[in-house]
Amino acid sequence: MHNAIRLWFRVGLVAMAAAAPLSSQAVPTASLTRGTLAFDAKATLGAFTGTTSTVRGELSGSTVLRGARGWVEAPSRSLVTGNGKRDRDMYSSLEVDKYPSLRFQLDSVSPDQPHGDSTAVWLQGHLTLHGQTRAVAIPGWAWIRASGARFRGALPVNVKDYRVGGLSKALGMLKMQERIVIRIDVTFGG
Repeated sequence: MHNAIRLWFRVGLVAMAAAAPLSSQAVPTASLTRGTLAFDAKATLGAFTGTTSTVRGELSGSTVLRGARGWVEAPSRSLVTGNGKRDRDMYSSLEVDKYPSLRFQLDSVSPDQPHGDSTAVWLQGHLTLHGQTRAVAIPGWAWIRASGARFRGALPVNVKDYRVGGLSKALGMLKMQERIVIRIDVTFGG
Protein backbone atom coordinates (compact mmCIF):
# COMPACT_ATOMS: atom_id res chain seq x y z
CA MET A 1 0.00 0.00 0.00
CA HIS A 2 2.84 2.37 0.85
CA ASN A 3 4.43 1.78 -2.61
CA ALA A 4 1.09 2.47 -4.32
CA ILE A 5 0.84 5.85 -2.55
CA ARG A 6 4.39 6.73 -3.60
CA LEU A 7 3.61 5.73 -7.19
CA TRP A 8 0.46 7.91 -7.27
CA PHE A 9 2.40 10.77 -5.69
CA ARG A 10 5.08 10.53 -8.43
CA VAL A 11 2.43 10.32 -11.16
CA GLY A 12 0.78 13.41 -9.68
CA LEU A 13 4.09 15.34 -9.64
CA VAL A 14 4.80 14.41 -13.25
CA ALA A 15 1.30 15.50 -14.30
CA MET A 16 1.66 18.82 -12.47
CA ALA A 17 5.06 19.45 -14.09
CA ALA A 18 3.64 18.65 -17.53
CA ALA A 19 0.76 21.04 -16.94
CA ALA A 20 2.98 23.88 -15.66
CA PRO A 21 2.62 26.94 -17.86
CA LEU A 22 5.56 27.83 -20.06
CA SER A 23 5.69 31.22 -18.37
CA SER A 24 7.04 29.46 -15.28
CA GLN A 25 9.54 27.29 -17.19
CA ALA A 26 13.24 27.97 -16.95
CA VAL A 27 14.84 29.27 -20.14
CA PRO A 28 18.39 28.03 -20.81
CA THR A 29 21.30 30.23 -21.79
CA ALA A 30 22.16 29.27 -25.36
CA SER A 31 23.60 30.43 -28.67
CA LEU A 32 21.55 30.59 -31.84
CA THR A 33 21.81 27.29 -33.71
CA ARG A 34 19.62 28.20 -36.68
CA GLY A 35 17.41 31.03 -37.73
CA THR A 36 15.68 32.86 -40.50
CA LEU A 37 14.85 36.53 -40.78
CA ALA A 38 12.53 37.47 -43.61
CA PHE A 39 10.27 40.23 -44.81
CA ASP A 40 7.21 40.22 -47.03
CA ALA A 41 6.67 43.26 -49.23
CA LYS A 42 4.42 44.46 -52.05
CA ALA A 43 5.42 46.45 -55.09
CA THR A 44 3.94 47.60 -58.38
CA LEU A 45 5.00 44.36 -60.09
CA GLY A 46 3.75 42.11 -57.27
CA ALA A 47 4.56 40.76 -53.84
CA PHE A 48 8.01 39.47 -52.94
CA THR A 49 9.94 38.10 -49.97
CA GLY A 50 13.44 38.83 -48.79
CA THR A 51 15.13 36.31 -46.56
CA THR A 52 18.38 35.40 -44.85
CA SER A 53 19.55 32.47 -42.78
CA THR A 54 22.88 34.16 -42.04
CA VAL A 55 21.79 34.91 -38.50
CA ARG A 56 23.58 34.91 -35.18
CA GLY A 57 22.42 35.56 -31.64
CA GLU A 58 22.46 34.73 -27.95
CA LEU A 59 19.78 33.94 -25.39
CA SER A 60 20.40 34.76 -21.74
CA GLY A 61 18.60 32.23 -19.61
CA SER A 62 16.21 32.90 -16.78
CA THR A 63 14.30 30.91 -14.21
CA VAL A 64 11.07 31.99 -15.97
CA LEU A 65 10.15 32.77 -19.59
CA ARG A 66 9.27 36.35 -18.67
CA GLY A 67 12.92 37.00 -17.73
CA ALA A 68 14.53 35.80 -20.97
CA ARG A 69 16.83 38.30 -22.68
CA GLY A 70 18.90 38.12 -25.83
CA TRP A 71 19.57 39.36 -29.32
CA VAL A 72 19.50 38.28 -32.95
CA GLU A 73 21.22 39.98 -35.88
CA ALA A 74 21.95 39.47 -39.55
CA PRO A 75 24.10 41.26 -42.12
CA SER A 76 21.90 43.58 -44.20
CA ARG A 77 23.66 42.41 -47.36
CA SER A 78 22.70 38.77 -46.66
CA LEU A 79 19.03 39.48 -47.47
CA VAL A 80 18.05 38.11 -50.89
CA THR A 81 14.80 38.24 -52.85
CA GLY A 82 15.64 35.99 -55.78
CA ASN A 83 15.94 38.95 -58.16
CA GLY A 84 19.44 40.44 -58.56
CA LYS A 85 18.24 43.90 -59.70
CA ARG A 86 15.77 44.13 -56.83
CA ASP A 87 18.48 42.98 -54.39
CA ARG A 88 20.83 45.76 -55.59
CA ASP A 89 18.03 48.32 -55.20
CA MET A 90 17.28 46.96 -51.71
CA TYR A 91 20.96 47.20 -50.69
CA SER A 92 21.02 50.78 -51.95
CA SER A 93 17.83 51.67 -50.02
CA LEU A 94 19.16 50.02 -46.86
CA GLU A 95 22.57 51.67 -47.36
CA VAL A 96 24.22 48.39 -46.38
CA ASP A 97 27.76 49.80 -46.40
CA LYS A 98 26.75 52.47 -43.89
CA TYR A 99 24.33 50.27 -41.87
CA PRO A 100 25.72 46.74 -42.20
CA SER A 101 23.37 44.87 -39.82
CA LEU A 102 19.76 44.32 -38.81
CA ARG A 103 19.25 43.60 -35.10
CA PHE A 104 16.53 42.73 -32.60
CA GLN A 105 17.39 43.18 -28.91
CA LEU A 106 15.03 41.19 -26.66
CA ASP A 107 14.29 43.09 -23.45
CA SER A 108 11.47 40.96 -22.05
CA VAL A 109 8.87 38.32 -22.87
CA SER A 110 5.17 38.59 -22.01
CA PRO A 111 3.74 35.08 -22.11
CA ASP A 112 0.08 34.23 -22.55
CA GLN A 113 -1.59 30.89 -21.88
CA PRO A 114 0.21 27.77 -23.09
CA HIS A 115 -1.24 25.80 -26.01
CA GLY A 116 0.12 22.25 -26.04
CA ASP A 117 3.91 22.42 -26.26
CA SER A 118 4.02 26.16 -27.05
CA THR A 119 2.79 29.43 -25.68
CA ALA A 120 1.74 32.69 -27.26
CA VAL A 121 4.17 35.48 -26.40
CA TRP A 122 4.93 39.14 -26.99
CA LEU A 123 8.65 39.71 -27.49
CA GLN A 124 9.39 43.24 -26.29
CA GLY A 125 12.58 44.87 -27.39
CA HIS A 126 14.27 47.14 -29.88
CA LEU A 127 14.53 46.68 -33.64
CA THR A 128 17.44 48.32 -35.46
CA LEU A 129 16.96 48.72 -39.20
CA HIS A 130 18.83 51.18 -41.45
CA GLY A 131 20.66 52.53 -38.39
CA GLN A 132 17.40 53.51 -36.70
CA THR A 133 16.33 51.83 -33.45
CA ARG A 134 12.69 51.66 -32.36
CA ALA A 135 10.91 49.94 -29.47
CA VAL A 136 8.72 47.10 -30.76
CA ALA A 137 6.54 44.28 -29.45
CA ILE A 138 6.54 41.20 -31.68
CA PRO A 139 3.61 38.79 -31.28
CA GLY A 140 4.59 35.17 -31.69
CA TRP A 141 5.11 31.74 -30.19
CA ALA A 142 7.72 30.16 -27.92
CA TRP A 143 8.75 26.54 -27.44
CA ILE A 144 10.95 25.96 -24.39
CA ARG A 145 13.00 22.83 -23.75
CA ALA A 146 15.69 22.08 -21.18
CA SER A 147 18.25 22.13 -24.01
CA GLY A 148 17.05 25.26 -25.80
CA ALA A 149 14.26 27.48 -27.04
CA ARG A 150 12.57 28.44 -30.30
CA PHE A 151 10.77 31.71 -31.02
CA ARG A 152 8.64 32.59 -34.05
CA GLY A 153 6.88 35.87 -34.69
CA ALA A 154 5.91 38.51 -37.21
CA LEU A 155 5.81 42.28 -37.01
CA PRO A 156 4.27 44.79 -39.44
CA VAL A 157 6.68 47.70 -39.99
CA ASN A 158 6.54 50.94 -41.91
CA VAL A 159 10.04 51.29 -43.39
CA LYS A 160 9.63 55.09 -43.51
CA ASP A 161 9.73 54.99 -39.68
CA TYR A 162 13.30 53.69 -40.12
CA ARG A 163 14.16 56.35 -42.73
CA VAL A 164 14.45 53.84 -45.57
CA GLY A 165 14.20 55.69 -48.88
CA GLY A 166 14.44 54.77 -52.53
CA LEU A 167 11.08 53.00 -52.64
CA SER A 168 10.21 54.51 -56.02
CA LYS A 169 12.04 53.79 -59.31
CA ALA A 170 11.56 54.63 -63.00
CA LEU A 171 10.09 58.09 -62.36
CA GLY A 172 7.57 56.67 -59.91
CA MET A 173 6.25 53.95 -62.21
CA LEU A 174 7.70 51.22 -60.00
CA LYS A 175 7.00 51.56 -56.28
CA MET A 176 7.40 49.44 -53.21
CA GLN A 177 4.81 49.92 -50.47
CA GLU A 178 6.10 51.38 -47.19
CA ARG A 179 4.51 48.66 -45.09
CA ILE A 180 6.26 45.30 -44.84
CA VAL A 181 5.96 42.35 -42.47
CA ILE A 182 9.16 41.19 -40.79
CA ARG A 183 9.20 37.51 -39.78
CA ILE A 184 11.58 35.85 -37.33
CA ASP A 185 12.10 32.14 -36.66
CA VAL A 186 15.07 31.39 -34.40
CA THR A 187 16.26 28.38 -32.41
CA PHE A 188 18.74 28.55 -29.55
CA GLY A 189 20.55 25.49 -28.23
CA GLY A 190 19.27 21.99 -29.01
